[in-house]
Amino acid sequence: MAKSLNILIAALSLIAFSPFCLCSKAYGSGGYLFPQFYDQSCPKAQEIVQSIVAKAFEHDPRMPASLLRLHFHDCFVKGCDASILLDSSGTIISEKRSNPNRNSARGFELIEEIKHALEQECPETVSCADILALAARDSTVITGGPSWEVPLGRRDARGASLSGSNNDIPAPNNTFQTILTKFKRQGLDLVDLVSLSGSHTIGNSRCTSFRQRLYNQSGNGKPDMTLSQYYATLLRQRCPRSGGDQTLFFLDFATPFKFDNHYFKNLIMYKGLLSSDEILFTKNKQSKELVELYAENQEAFFEQFAKSMVKMGNISPLTGAKGEIRRICRRVNHAY
Repeated sequence: MAKSLNILIAALSLIAFSPFCLCSKAYGSGGYLFPQFYDQSCPKAQEIVQSIVAKAFEHDPRMPASLLRLHFHDCFVKGCDASILLDSSGTIISEKRSNPNRNSARGFELIEEIKHALEQECPETVSCADILALAARDSTVITGGPSWEVPLGRRDARGASLSGSNNDIPAPNNTFQTILTKFKRQGLDLVDLVSLSGSHTIGNSRCTSFRQRLYNQSGNGKPDMTLSQYYATLLRQRCPRSGGDQTLFFLDFATPFKFDNHYFKNLIMYKGLLSSDEILFTKNKQSKELVELYAENQEAFFEQFAKSMVKMGNISPLTGAKGEIRRICRRVNHAY
């Protein structure tokens, strides 16, 4: 079986740019990812991931947004290699401690639950990095968003990067140019930036992530004038000048648990929660035009979001003999 699978992988690599192949050349990597990677070695892999994500959604409507965010925060640091899942141990300083992840990243226990089920079905076969990619797709679909074939074949990192997590993940108060630069470093462009930001159609953000917009956006003690003042008044009721840092607010107040294009409609009404959301409409002509397009045409948004998610999932994965297939996602194998 292993020999035949290796032959299949080699054959698919050779025809990766054939119009009949669903293969995907990974950005910044010599490896290829393709949706059929586990068809022989673990045929029920995708079904298992989908089933557990669906069950989690029934108990916790916030979980899909959390899983999408985990995949994003993983891929922007050293590539899509599941480094975000590692706990601190030995020489590893966990990315969970970083400013973008501390007190906000969640879903780790669910990923371990999926991994345990997959280890029972096909031991040491499906990577934690691929679980993150599949769970992100399934989270999008289950909340009403688009589906796509997920290129697979990633392997797991043996290390993490706290500094990378602190520096490479876009922050809510970054300028438009800073965020675009962080995307371009990953091989993503302005279209990817706008469409992937649309994932904020589901999920929550903490008061501490947007407080400056309510009270001191530019360091002059005044609120952000690109935020609807009526909306700002409502937000101030639960997000005071001090305290309440962890209080949660919907990123999309209109349809907070449904993956749709209301996020972009909110931006046009100056009701984007985060500064990093609203600047897509106020700071760049091309991004403004895309916001208007996606607000008007949900199908166009869904189509581009799926493409951009595949592109993001291709950022520098470990393939072939690089990395490992972790048996437990929160620690490397030699730590047993």
